[in-house]
Amino acid sequence: MKLWSGVVTEHSQACRDFYVRLFQCRVLFDSDWFVLLELGGGELGFLAPQQEAQAAAFQRPLRDGQGLWVTIDVDDADAEYRRLQALGVPIEVAIRDEAWGDRHFVILDPAGIAVDVVQHG
Repeated sequence: MKLWSGVVTEHSQACRDFYVRLFQCRVLFDSDWFVLLELGGGELGFLAPQQEAQAAAFQRPLRDGQGLWVTIDVDDADAEYRRLQALGVPIEVAIRDEAWGDRHFVILDPAGIAVDVVQHG
């Protein structure tokens, strides 16, 4: 078995570009209706809404990314923070340490999904 996730969004191409540019995700499948990305063995898909071939459960797009997040595990959160700042990426939550040992910060992707960039403690 394998677990992976997908998001129905009008921003599939922008999301592809975001994850490829910022995190060097590998594009496994790329079309105007679906994009599948891979990073470190994890996969994330972006499906365009209202695809006639899809069941109703997969036709409505996510709205504003609320209640959903993606995590990118990194070796050095501070280095990633500086790198993304230098690229002009808006930071949603500044870098910080958590009581459970993680150091992380948050950015938003084009679909409004929180991307938690984490260095595990």
